[in-house]
Amino acid sequence: MTRKRRRLYVLLACGIGLGSAAALTLTAFSDNLVFFVSPSDVAVKGASGRTVRLGGLVEQGSVQRGTGGATFKVTDGNSAVTVKYAGILPDLFREGQGVVTLGTLQQDGSFRASEVLAKHDETYMPKEVAEALKKSGHWNPDAGPPPPASTWNTLAPKRGGS
Repeated sequence: MTRKRRRLYVLLACGIGLGSAAALTLTAFSDNLVFFVSPSDVAVKGASGRTVRLGGLVEQGSVQRGTGGATFKVTDGNSAVTVKYAGILPDLFREGQGVVTLGTLQQDGSFRASEVLAKHDETYMPKEVAEALKKSGHWNPDAGPPPPASTWNTLAPKRGGS
C-alpha cells in the first residue's frame, strides 16, 4: 500500500467518524428541542403530538378548578387555546396574567400541559410572548410599554396606520 492510499484511508475513516458523531449529536438535540408557539400559531399550523411551549395570557373568566386539576384558556388576542393541567398551579397564576405552558396539543384541539409557568412581576414578559404580541399587531415597542395584562384578551388588532 502506498503512502498516498494510506493517507486516503485515514482521511476517509476520520470523515466517517466525524459524520457519525455529528449525526448522533443532531439526533440527540432533536429529541430535546422544545419550540415556542402562540395560540395563533396553533390555530394556523397545529402542533399535534410534539412537545411545545404555549405562551400567552390567561383569558379572563376562563379558569375552572376541579379535583382533577385546572382548565383555562391561553390567548394572544387573536386566538385562544384551552389548556388542561393536572397539578398545582403557581402562586402567581391568575386571569389576565402572562403564562407559558409546556405540553402537547391533543387531537381535540386542547392543550395537555405538564408544566405551567407564571410571570413573576408586572414588568416581566417572556420574550416569546412579546414577539407574539408584536407579530399580531397588539403592541408596537416604539409606541411605549405593552398594554396592561388585564386588557390583552380584549384587544382588537390595530388597523391602518400607527
